[in-house]
Amino acid sequence: MKFLEKVTLMIYASIMLMVSIILCLLVFGWLDTELVGNIIIATITGETTSKIVLGVSVLFILLSIKCIFFDGNSKDNTTEKQGVLLENESGKLMISKETIQNLVNSVALNFQSAEDVSTRVELDKENNVKVFVNLIVNEEAVIKDLSANLQARIKEKVKTATDLEVKEVNITVKKVAPTQQETD
Repeated sequence: MKFLEKVTLMIYASIMLMVSIILCLLVFGWLDTELVGNIIIATITGETTSKIVLGVSVLFILLSIKCIFFDGNSKDNTTEKQGVLLENESGKLMISKETIQNLVNSVALNFQSAEDVSTRVELDKENNVKVFVNLIVNEEAVIKDLSANLQARIKEKVKTATDLEVKEVNITVKKVAPTQQETD
């Protein structure tokens, strides 16, 4: 959200809070209705104050219409959530997050000591890729070597397949699965 939108939303929310409090005080009878009525009439009929109230009201109407009908998240944010949009002279290519996740999963499952894997991919506006991998490994795994090899291989595979740079590969070993022993 842009700075101006945040500020106007805070002002709008503050005014709505004050109006709500005043209405509650009026309903409970803790505030004199005649006093509030006189203040409102003086504000609306005053030469300068009526122009200020009109300007603020028009501004809030426009902000309300914008908030109701126009999403603050533009197509850029939607694209960012879906994947990476690459363009060249021939056209456009959308590489989805799921595609990158499938690449990472296939790389991880090619390691013999990896039993199961789940992946999450984050993309930013500069098309930087961050990969989060959750692994279940077998008990023969050398976790430090596995993670270093996996990080290098994931970066290499994603770069080769998509031409995207992977900024981070964060690995979490969730569990060490015991090797199933055969019974005679």
